[in-house]
Amino acid sequence: MIDFETHLALTQLYADYASAVDSGDWDRWPGFFTPDGVYRLIPRENHERGFPLATLAFDSQAMLRDRVYGIRETLFHDPYYQRHVVGAPRVHRVDEAGALHCEANYAVFRTKLDGPSTVFNVGRYLDTVVRMPEGLKFAQRLCVYDSEMIPNSIIYPI
Repeated sequence: MIDFETHLALTQLYADYASAVDSGDWDRWPGFFTPDGVYRLIPRENHERGFPLATLAFDSQAMLRDRVYGIRETLFHDPYYQRHVVGAPRVHRVDEAGALHCEANYAVFRTKLDGPSTVFNVGRYLDTVVRMPEGLKFAQRLCVYDSEMIPNSIIYPI
């Protein structure tokens, strides 16, 4: 379906994304997306029923940069670390424009400074990845989480 170099670049994109958000390198996060890239965090039930309501929804790099500003400057929360464990991306299809339609399972663990690590969010990424001059980018990343019960706030990207 895809050649080895594309598969390697796709795997690297997923690994680099997880590394950036786990290390709190927020300036890098918007750069994983195309200028009009979509990022949505959505419960599985809403996704499966075709309901558009998402917990978080951003429709451009500018909106992602605004979220980064919010994380740094305006959102007040107990700090925590997060760690992603991401499965290998599986390419479902390559469309006529060359976009990769991919899926990967994920688990995110959270560690608060005064407590043990806990499972924070589990689900799957449903992605559309396109080739840009600087490499592969997410045109769309849907983070479809399994549990309808989530913490009262999700501050950092999943």
